[in-house]
Amino acid sequence: MTGAPDYDWLYARTRSGRERGPGAARALLDRLGSPDTAFTSVRVVGTNGKGSTCAMLEAGLLASGVRVGRFTSPHLQHYEERVRVDGHDLDPARTAAFIEWAKEHAPEAAFFDLTLALACLTFAEAGVEVAVMEAGVGGVTDATQALIHVVAVALTNVALDHVSVLGETVPAIARDKARAARRGVPFLTTATGEALEVIREVTAGVGAPLLTPNTHPALFTLPHPPALAGAHQERNAALAAATLRILGYGGGVEAALNATHPARLERFEVGGRTVLIDGAHNPHAARALAASVPHADVLLFGNLARKDTGATLAPLLAIAPARVFTAPGSHATPPELLARQYGGLAHPDPREAFARALALTPPGGTLLVTGSLYLAGVIRGLPGLT
Repeated sequence: MTGAPDYDWLYARTRSGRERGPGAARALLDRLGSPDTAFTSVRVVGTNGKGSTCAMLEAGLLASGVRVGRFTSPHLQHYEERVRVDGHDLDPARTAAFIEWAKEHAPEAAFFDLTLALACLTFAEAGVEVAVMEAGVGGVTDATQALIHVVAVALTNVALDHVSVLGETVPAIARDKARAARRGVPFLTTATGEALEVIREVTAGVGAPLLTPNTHPALFTLPHPPALAGAHQERNAALAAATLRILGYGGGVEAALNATHPARLERFEVGGRTVLIDGAHNPHAARALAASVPHADVLLFGNLARKDTGATLAPLLAIAPARVFTAPGSHATPPELLARQYGGLAHPDPREAFARALALTPPGGTLLVTGSLYLAGVIRGLPGLT
């Protein structure tokens, strides 16, 4: 009998020293018998909003009577959140069995490629008809580019993030993401500005039909705002609705609009105080969050050091007069440094930081927790919030 999954082994399969891109992922899938050929895939790419868009697509497809798989990253609290069938997270026993296989047959594979392969294998075994597949980083350079039966590509938006991998300008990043396009496969996007200009050029060159709110307004129209809060979620919802409609599942739009997704302006009431948890982790997402939450009494912030901390914090500092900084993992920006630079308290342990931030929040006030999905996952798992 297989025991608990060896997550430590799996998490140690970082990209360092391993090939990045679709080539290695395709080789791994082929080694497993090409399970991704057993279902059709909807690829979701973009800088922000991918997870919410995937959640809405999943809900809409389920309401349409389709057997649905969903592959997303990162997880908030449990690894198995990354792989879902018909709205249910993967069984840890399946994870454990796959890890044991990988130790013997694919020890050289990277974490993301292994998780993608596990998702495809699970979907094939479960008889999934349509899989909603979220890209990790980029478009043409992402492992999900290896998927064979892609029936639609949905691009949420393009902003500066992962610049060391994708490029240092919005047009460069847009080009990488737009090259996820495939000849004859609908390419839908709510991107705007210079990113959209690049997307038009790339999709025209590939021969992919480009669908936007300007070219096909009826496809992107919403009967009402989505359950997920924030103006940015209306754009994600419009993209999900258009994708469902172009695939023939327009009857699922209402269910898509009612979808929920954790750590996306998620609201909790704790001790007479409102706690808002959001996974905004880059400047683009932080600006969208600030537009949706014009005021909070206390900001609890922690991010990864590889991110653009200053630009991410900038729109959030004006929201809250009191700040507590923490460290969501070993690769975090040092909270002491942030406290000195931006003013506030530093508590490296997220649990202690949350307790301190909550104590600083007046009764009836609001505490905003953001900066990292890793931080959101830790705080969301604390007693009294779930």
